[in-house]
Formats: sequence, C-alpha cells, structure tokens
Amino acid sequence: MFGRSKTTQTTDAPVEESPTPGAPGQGKGRPTPSRKEAEARNRRPLVPTDRRAAAREERARARAQRELEYQAMRTGDERHMPPRDRGPVRRFIRDHVDSRWNLGELFLPLAAVLLVLQMVLLNTQPEIAFVILVVLYVYVLAAVVDAWFLWRGTKKRVAAKFGPDALPQGATMYTVMRAFQVRPSRLPKPQVKHGQRPS
Repeated sequence: MFGRSKTTQTTDAPVEESPTPGAPGQGKGRPTPSRKEAEARNRRPLVPTDRRAAAREERARARAQRELEYQAMRTGDERHMPPRDRGPVRRFIRDHVDSRWNLGELFLPLAAVLLVLQMVLLNTQPEIAFVILVVLYVYVLAAVVDAWFLWRGTKKRVAAKFGPDALPQGATMYTVMRAFQVRPSRLPKPQVKHGQRPS
C-alpha cells in the first residue's frame, strides 16, 4: 500500500478532430444569413419603377391576346377562344344556330332598307311610309317568335346530347344574339352550312 506509485493510464484512442467547415456532410461552409438580410434579398418593389414602360408592356400583351383570340375565332381554334365560346356545348349551340335559316339574321339589312325608304317617302307618300313602318314592326315580332322557337329546339337538342343539366349560364342570350347577327359577321365563324345538321 505504501510506496506504490500511481501510474497514469494512457489511452490509444484517437483524438476526435473538429469538423472542417465546408466538408461534405459536415456543414454548409458559410454563415447563415440573418433574417434582415433574407428579407432584404426577397423584397421586390410592388410598384414598377418605370410606369410608362410597364403600361406599354401591358397594352402590348393585351393586344397580342386579343389578336390571338380573334384569329382563333376566325379559324375555329377553340384552344385560344375567349372562355365564353369554349366547350362542346357552346360549339353545339353555335352549329345549331348556323345550320338554320333565322329571321333574325336578315333583320339588320332589312331594317336598314325599310328605314331609308320610310324616311324618303315620309313627306311625299306618308301612307306608304306608314305601311313600311308597320311591316318593319311585324318583322321584328316574327323574328322574336322565331328566336323563341329556335331556343326551344336548341334546348331540347342540348339536353338530348349532353344531359338536362348541361346548359351553361347565359346560353339563352348566347343563342338569340347569334341568331340576330348577320351570318358573315358572326364570331366565331360558322363551321356548318345552312341545312347541315350539327354533329
């Protein structure tokens, strides 16, 4: 017990070295940015610095989009048509209207001719001018009745082909307004001829 010296035990275990910054799997090798720096880097101005240039770019984009939609309505390319003209139901409605002779499609040219005649004859032959005006009103009434029959037929055909709940909102006005347009001026352009049954 006395006289014995305590020996210091040595271990051969290797000393663990501190990870080297940037080593693979042991850190990113750069200081983490502060919150203030990250917010400053992500901050973008809400208002463009050059408002005139931004307005010009926006007008150019809108003009290009309108031109694309116009060309699509002329060619029948439904991918680029306005949303109100897309879809198989809208296409079927257009084809049904275009395949039919409608009194409404002759209304504008006939009304222009009759009104000119009515104004020319108003002072010289008022009786004939009155008759022309009555004829115009009768034609308007007949065109409205024809449009009503058109809508009834369109509604039945759409329900038979796509189901009773397939009619989109605003389909009535969409059908009637197209029926009252002169055929060459309709957009999208007619894809069927008069008398051709729509598919």
